[in-house]
Amino acid sequence: MRERTETLAKQELAGAISRLSTSQDSLRDADAHLEHALGEQRSATAGAATVSAEELRDRQAFLERAEAQRRVHATELSLREAEVAERDAELTSAAGEHEMLKRLKERHRGEHASEQARREQGALDEIATIRFGRGSA
Repeated sequence: MRERTETLAKQELAGAISRLSTSQDSLRDADAHLEHALGEQRSATAGAATVSAEELRDRQAFLERAEAQRRVHATELSLREAEVAERDAELTSAAGEHEMLKRLKERHRGEHASEQARREQGALDEIATIRFGRGSA
């Protein structure tokens, strides 16, 4: 059962890492989109042509949406990083428990083997004592 728990923890960590990777890609895309929007804003306002107030407002709204999307992706990335850290801790715990139980099982197996060998030696000693007793009579 502990082995299954460890395997499940590995699978959950792999899924969390995959989601983290997707979030990192999304944030990179949002950063690129924001940089593009900022570049467009600069080029529109730096040009010699006159820009209407309505166009400036629309450009500013577009820029604010791009910034908001970037914040959303950054927040999601932070959550995914926390999830990966949590899953990693769970895996570490599960692996530690599994390893501890394996060592305990091996120790019990060794103790059992020692006890069995002691019993067998006792039986052999008893047989030898009986034979020795018969031989001297």
